[in-house]
Amino acid sequence: MDSAITAQALGVPEIFNAATYFVDRNVTLGRGGQIAIECGDARITYDEVLRHVNRCGSALRGIDVRAEDRVLLLLLDGPEFVYSFFGAIKIGAVPVPLNTLWKPADYQYVIRDSRASVLIVSAELLDTIDAIPLADRRSLRHIIVVGGEETRTHPSFTLFESQGSPDLEAEPTSRDAPAFWLYSSGSTGAPKGCVHLQHDMVVCAELFGKGVLGIRAEDRCYSVAKLFFAYGLGNGLYFPFSVGATTILWPGAPAPEHVYAVIEKHRPTLFFSVPTGYGMLLAHSSGARGANLQVCDFNLSTIRLAVSAGEALPSALYDRFKKRFGVDIIDGIGSTETLHMFISNRPDALRPGSSGLLVRGYEARLLSDERERVLPGEIGNLWIRGDSVCAGYWNQHEKTKNTIEGHWISTGDKYSQDVDGFYWYAGRTDDMLKVGGLWVSPVEVENALVAHDAVRECGVVGHEDHDGLVKPMAFVVLRDGVTGSPEMADELQQCVRARLAEYKRPRWVEFVADLPKTATGKIQRFRLRER
Repeated sequence: MDSAITAQALGVPEIFNAATYFVDRNVTLGRGGQIAIECGDARITYDEVLRHVNRCGSALRGIDVRAEDRVLLLLLDGPEFVYSFFGAIKIGAVPVPLNTLWKPADYQYVIRDSRASVLIVSAELLDTIDAIPLADRRSLRHIIVVGGEETRTHPSFTLFESQGSPDLEAEPTSRDAPAFWLYSSGSTGAPKGCVHLQHDMVVCAELFGKGVLGIRAEDRCYSVAKLFFAYGLGNGLYFPFSVGATTILWPGAPAPEHVYAVIEKHRPTLFFSVPTGYGMLLAHSSGARGANLQVCDFNLSTIRLAVSAGEALPSALYDRFKKRFGVDIIDGIGSTETLHMFISNRPDALRPGSSGLLVRGYEARLLSDERERVLPGEIGNLWIRGDSVCAGYWNQHEKTKNTIEGHWISTGDKYSQDVDGFYWYAGRTDDMLKVGGLWVSPVEVENALVAHDAVRECGVVGHEDHDGLVKPMAFVVLRDGVTGSPEMADELQQCVRARLAEYKRPRWVEFVADLPKTATGKIQRFRLRER
């Protein structure tokens, strides 16, 4: 088992500001003329990024933003996100990226919880903020709008940034000082603010970005997962910025036609998405060569490696993507609390269907409910140790104590580990089913169903039979052109029976148009259970 590698061991000094590492350092190392950001037709160098970051940070100081003040970022992916994020960090303030898919009530909660004084928001999202009563956002002294028309109450980001200086001395923060917060998706309750420290991004960039991806300056990164996600923040910002590579940003919706268009225009070498996204890409055809989805009618030839996270990637999806495009997908698991991946497949150690091996620099334990280590092949609760784990949850003392114990954090996931060290996802702690006294992983049943050509995606939950005993129930989204019927339901049940033990077979199959999901693409099984 690898030992946890600390930020200090990676060479992060005691006085450390993450913005100078990811922005200023690239210019100091002579990368100023290299392209840092591509967004649409814009090409922005590291020299230009540094000037914008300095102007934004200086302008924030000009409106009396001080060290550890919170700055909310409700922004579509684009250069302004980068400038605002690192500009706030550079002056010691704390940027808080927000999910752009939330509802006004979610933003109202976060404004109250964070006590932020500044909000930088994309014009397209301003209405969701204006829908919040003034009394419930009274901590916000400034709302700055990116794009759109400037108003008396909402100054434009362009004007705001122009009032700052292109030269800015970084706040001499500690490597253990707060750098930014990330709120969880709130899929099972109110969002939780994970407090991340100045050194956390460096740890993830070194251990996963370089250690697993082998990222280098020549790489071009395109993440379908947006920057406000912990996963997307690494993929699309601090991984490429750690080596002077290029990030490709797309502010629009991740519809498959848009994703293919971005890939073909910008030609990324590293591509990041979630299992649902890969399924959508495979279900989409340009129509140029008919309906044969095995025909490679999109050009993905520049991609040297694809990455997946957010939920377990079924081996059937891996196989289809590899067959169609000739590109490997490495699946892994991370979390908002740990910032990025701590277990992952890798190019030289890939086992489809698994989450892969422990990332060097992290430690893992699989424990029973009685806190005893489980044997290889047995399912246990996953605990992780690593120096990118958040300091805690803001304003949630009890939740922090119940989740983080010393150096270890409970992920809330159930896993097994095979004799070769590969980890196999068995579902969330509260998603596991006990059928006939035996544990059943909904993910295992879902993977068996997705192996059927008619299935696009599915979700499996427990459902009580007439005796009040829990049995598996499947909600299935079929591929275009396939009709749900009793015969199809029986065929899918037989498909599972052929692959898994009989007690794992779903007793009921319900065909649905779509599945409820979080913003990160994870299936919300608790909502399926409510149906």
